[in-house]
Amino acid sequence: MSQSHLEEHVNLIAKHEQEFLNRRTYSEKIGDRMAGFIGSLTYVFIHIAAVCGWVAWNTLPYFHLRHFDLFPFPLLDTILAFEAILVASFILMRQSRMSRRADEREQLMLQVLLLTEREITAVLSVDRQIAERMGLREIADDEEIAEMSQQTSIDDVADTIKEILPTE
Repeated sequence: MSQSHLEEHVNLIAKHEQEFLNRRTYSEKIGDRMAGFIGSLTYVFIHIAAVCGWVAWNTLPYFHLRHFDLFPFPLLDTILAFEAILVASFILMRQSRMSRRADEREQLMLQVLLLTEREITAVLSVDRQIAERMGLREIADDEEIAEMSQQTSIDDVADTIKEILPTE
């Protein structure tokens, strides 16, 4: 595969990814930014510092600070519980969008594979005809090649998979 051909494929994939990202709604973009931040070490360090600061403010006797949330820190618990709800929502929103994109990719891949199967079947059929005309009977009459040069029923394959795979 030539470099320009490879670059063409990479650019096409990048174009499809960018189009998907551009189709996101404003709320999805905000959710993605929040989920990205939530998944960073910066977020973790901020939380560690904030919780340590909160506990220090409300437990240490010096600094002449007014304690506003005494042990066991019910206000901190409430704030963190509310934050956990928001964090879970942002993460679920992002996972939902990513799942939608994965479904689109899977559908595209299925279409490409079906097209490839048809093309290979046609090529094998032509190859068998060429082998027969050239007097290569062993190849032209090969049972496995003859079977592979027949059209594959996707419905039959799907039914066979359903029969073989165990159900939960």
